[in-house]
Amino acid sequence: MKNYLSISDIDNLSEWVKEAQKLKANPKADKKLGADKTICLLFFNNSLRTRLSTQKAAMNLGMEVMVMNFGNEGWALEYGDGTIMNQNTSEHIKEAAQVVSQFCDIVAIRAFASLTDKEQDEAEVVLNGFKKYTSIPIVNMESSVGHPLQALADAITMEEQKTKVKPKVVLSWAPHPKALPHAVANSFVEMMQLQEADFVITHPEGYELNEAISKNTTIEYDQKKALENADFVYVKNWSSYTDYGNVSNQDSNWMMTMEKLGSAKFMHCLPVRRNVVVEDAVLDSEQSLVIEQANNRTYAAQIVLKKILESLSKR
Repeated sequence: MKNYLSISDIDNLSEWVKEAQKLKANPKADKKLGADKTICLLFFNNSLRTRLSTQKAAMNLGMEVMVMNFGNEGWALEYGDGTIMNQNTSEHIKEAAQVVSQFCDIVAIRAFASLTDKEQDEAEVVLNGFKKYTSIPIVNMESSVGHPLQALADAITMEEQKTKVKPKVVLSWAPHPKALPHAVANSFVEMMQLQEADFVITHPEGYELNEAISKNTTIEYDQKKALENADFVYVKNWSSYTDYGNVSNQDSNWMMTMEKLGSAKFMHCLPVRRNVVVEDAVLDSEQSLVIEQANNRTYAAQIVLKKILESLSKR
């Protein structure tokens, strides 16, 4: 595998999940695989779980790790071709990406959506800029439109927790005071489309995701109806896609409560705003899987890095 940029880079989700579970049982079994290899983690945005889990995954594989918070440690990058760089940018992606390629064997990148320019966000200028000019594999640690490491961790978590072959899984929008990107929701939807499950998305009207991603998935505007007989409820806020980046609804009635959750397992990628997105009682209950999801981030990253390292060893 050359890169891990989206869920579509997984050739067989079920097999990847099984292999990740084996890694979880013996995390350092492949420590020799990454010996003398270096991964560089480039963060254009803040991180807790993504940084620590990816670094731990690399260490489990015997890799050296370099971390750079690009926002306050690196030069402002220019991505456009033919640009006259007489404004705020100091270095072009052409040089930066090639330089990074000299220092490490894999580069992992985290760069959020601006939520101001849909066309630019969907062009994935940071991720695709590095893809174009690096000579080494790239891992997406969350980009403008996707978070495939999180979605893979979610798949591992559900496989561990499910009690039936075809569970009902609901992705429910929740209120949030800030405009948030679509990346987590997008990748979760893409992952669920590869699963044997009864999958439903519920949100207020006007919060439809990109139809190219949600496509044939059932959408139910009545949250109560959507949650009936759910086995897993994944709660996440996202801003409007059609009225791009805007927050048109902060209806607190969409907050997840124990009454709504019923007997279902609760999932969220974290961080989460207590008593805005979800009430304390849900997060503090035995039905909450958020800590398990966070733990599985390591093994999601580790299976990705393992696949890439195996490809590198065959060259």
